[in-house]
Amino acid sequence: MSTRRALLTMMGGMGLAGAVGGLYGFWIEPAYRLGVAEYRLNPPLWPRDRPITIAALADIHACEPQMPLDRVAEIVAATNALQPDLVVLLGDYVGGGTLVRHPIPVAETAAVLRGLRAPHGVHAVLGNRDWWDDPQVQRFRRGVPRTARVLAEAGISVLHNAAVKTGFRGRGFWVAGSGSLWAFRETDDGRFLGANHLGRTLGGVQDRDPVILLCHEPDVFPDVPADRVALTLCGHTHGGQVRVAGFSPYVPSAFGNRYAYGHVQEAGKHLVVSGGLGTSILPVRIGVPPEITLVRLGYAAT
Repeated sequence: MSTRRALLTMMGGMGLAGAVGGLYGFWIEPAYRLGVAEYRLNPPLWPRDRPITIAALADIHACEPQMPLDRVAEIVAATNALQPDLVVLLGDYVGGGTLVRHPIPVAETAAVLRGLRAPHGVHAVLGNRDWWDDPQVQRFRRGVPRTARVLAEAGISVLHNAAVKTGFRGRGFWVAGSGSLWAFRETDDGRFLGANHLGRTLGGVQDRDPVILLCHEPDVFPDVPADRVALTLCGHTHGGQVRVAGFSPYVPSAFGNRYAYGHVQEAGKHLVVSGGLGTSILPVRIGVPPEITLVRLGYAAT
């Protein structure tokens, strides 16, 4: 009997632990936690006398009940409180996936994002979900999703294979935005088709001032020229949504964990992959809570 009681007690404890873990992963971490992941970088192509702070918001995936508008407003307020010089939005504004019952229209989300403030502006790229949610664009495989127009109407600069110059007092820099690598849903052979054109994107850069490149998917990084781009900022992976001891079991990338999360240095190039804010496929986060990604360029490392 004592053995039986011990077994039942152990099973009961495991069941309780599983229930607590499920509650945390499916509700507490994704819906209530919000952190700031900060990086201090001095890439070779960024002038040391030109310090700036960049706040990156990735993968909002606005929807009920996981990412309601009041949660988006909380994120906007927290971002503004950091007083960034530049805000970048890295795509995927509408929620989708299993257990997402009520995606929030992008116009409603954009109305909240309108509140973001930064001296060098708020600049956005589109993510794969923004492309997938436009049936007309998917059908004809041309044009730009309506999300681009909606964000622009909210006063947000949308960069689709384009670049814009900002800065002041002779200390300018470029913000360049590449199209999504997963713009069009799978073809017959199981691949995604991209709307990205890196050559066109960087072709819009008309002088030698430093460049910050935005792209939704980090798989663009191997093709980024080391002699032209100071920093690449991406989202899409959500840090794997489940991350334990620096490893994510599933990462939506052809490179697996190589570009899953955080600061990556390769061949003299610098990439920061944001863990993002919302969820996709399953509404779960374990070990990679929602984050505002804060990058300080040209500051002394800590």
